[in-house]
Formats: sequence, C-alpha cells, structure tokens
Amino acid sequence: MAASQATSTDAVGAKVAGYGVSYAITSILNALLVVLKESNESVYGFLTTITGHHWITQGLLAVIVFVVLGAVLSRRDVTLRDNTLVTTMVGATILSGLIIAGFFIL
Repeated sequence: MAASQATSTDAVGAKVAGYGVSYAITSILNALLVVLKESNESVYGFLTTITGHHWITQGLLAVIVFVVLGAVLSRRDVTLRDNTLVTTMVGATILSGLIIAGFFIL
C-alpha cells in the first residue's frame, strides 16, 4: 500500500499517541477543575492568588499537565490505531463538555 493511502487501521507513532492521550486526560482533568473551583471558594481563591486570575492559572496548569504528560507518555512504547486515538480524543472532549454543562445545568 502506498504511503499516501492511509486506512483506518494504521497505527500512529509514539509521540502522536502520547500527546493524543495526554490531550484526552488533560481535557477531563480541566473539566473537573472547573467543577472543583466553581464549587469551592478556597480553590477558586487559591487559583486567583497564583497569577491574579483563576482562568489564567487554570490555563497554565492545563498546558503544563498536557506537555509533561505528553512527554512522558510519548516515551512509552505504545501503539494505537489512528481510529482508536481519534475516538479517545473525541470521547474525552464530549465527556469534558458534559461534565461542565452538567455542573452548570444541575
């Protein structure tokens, strides 16, 4: 099969898999942090004191978790099929949105 003809069963490289899984984990952790800080004033206040605004701190934490976790996971010898990785990332995005929406709706 030619290199330009990809199928849905192609495996992704270690870096793509590592950072893809890191995105999925970071997305869910970030949603849980939204719920935590919005329901706990001391967490909200603590995040605000670090950088002056809770959203800036939360964004920095998300970037740090993503990069560090991605670097660690990309060094592991894990192979994922591209459709599995995409499903994982989309599922994490949907779950994160449902966590945040569910918190604010309920």
